[in-house]
Amino acid sequence: MTLLAIGPAPSELSPERRKGAWRFVAAAMFCIGWGGNQFTPLLIVYRDREGYSQVGVDIFLGAYVLGLIPGLLVASALSDRFGRRPLLLTGMAASIAGSGVLALGPVAGSPVIIGGRMLSGLAIGIAMAVGSAWVKELSSAAFDPSLDPGSGARRSSIALTLGLGVGPGVAGVLAQWAPLPLVLPYLVQIGLVIGVLPLLALRAPETRFDAGLMSLRERLRVPPAGHHRFRWVVVPMAPWIFGSAAVAYAVIPQLVDAQLGQWALIFTAALTVATLGAGVLVQPLAKRLDDASTSRAVFISMLLMSAGMALAALTALTRSPWLAAPVAVVLGAAYGIAVVSGLLEVQRIAEPDELAGLTGVYYALAYVGFLIPALLAGLSRWVGYPLMLAALAVLAVGCTAVVGAASTKHLPGTNDDSSRSPASA
Repeated sequence: MTLLAIGPAPSELSPERRKGAWRFVAAAMFCIGWGGNQFTPLLIVYRDREGYSQVGVDIFLGAYVLGLIPGLLVASALSDRFGRRPLLLTGMAASIAGSGVLALGPVAGSPVIIGGRMLSGLAIGIAMAVGSAWVKELSSAAFDPSLDPGSGARRSSIALTLGLGVGPGVAGVLAQWAPLPLVLPYLVQIGLVIGVLPLLALRAPETRFDAGLMSLRERLRVPPAGHHRFRWVVVPMAPWIFGSAAVAYAVIPQLVDAQLGQWALIFTAALTVATLGAGVLVQPLAKRLDDASTSRAVFISMLLMSAGMALAALTALTRSPWLAAPVAVVLGAAYGIAVVSGLLEVQRIAEPDELAGLTGVYYALAYVGFLIPALLAGLSRWVGYPLMLAALAVLAVGCTAVVGAASTKHLPGTNDDSSRSPASA
């Protein structure tokens, strides 16, 4: 078999370089995550200074799902054939292009903003599916025998979450106090990506080998998506991963910003950082909670989701900024446990040739939840936010019950051909 793409082969690296090889991929994921989420605190600027409606800016926020889903599903299949490196480099290029197009938004209008968001979504989809699989492969015993099997999931999740959190924090500060609030944040992120790109291209070892000439259609088929653990443990939880984050830092700020005056923008940035910061800090706990014979970690994440949504409904009722911080912490902790425990489930279920594909399906389901702000904004003409968020809390409780029941039905949680049915991405 032939190693795909240029760059060092694992056998050419010293033990020290093999152990640290994952950092270059994680750095790329951090940069792309930064670019994907830096838009969040700028929603207020687009609404208050550029004149877009609340529904309009929520559509901008969710538009990148249109690029993200193909990035997750198609890129994972292509990376199995052509290698991880060329696909993740493509993701970095898309991230640069997305930020560049968004920087033109103030003069070019809403179609350009939507296009920029779609490019940013494509980039983050590639980072999630291809980057997560690559970090997992670079965290295997072949690169560092001292690591436990869950290290790859934690490393990729923390790298991405840090990017998703730090990007909005920096963008919020720049938009609050620096000139060109809808241009400068994007230029900073472009510079960051350009700095990391050559490190990924030249120093991260490829881990995928030529696996034959399967068609793209064949590679898009993801048989482990029919696995019972995936259907009954991962699927009911996955949309809540980014659904919880979206409620915490996209819905809640708009409900309390009337109480904040000129500090609304920096408050939104701080709430985003708090949500994803809690998600990072709780991730070591997620590994300890994980249990292949039960759905304990996923179940606990869903309990926190339910509690966080109930707190969000209370915040919508009172419009109190003081309740916003607890909402961010609870939903952030739920996000952190859920994203890691879901990745650990995926990595147990998938065979090596299926890992990128199933990771892509998992994150595609997770990002469905990011459409919640646009959905709630559209429904707000007829239904109040307290009632809508209370309904989400009830729905979260129902999904929690499904996950809890599944833990007593399907204990192994490992590859079991008898329990798998072919599924197409």
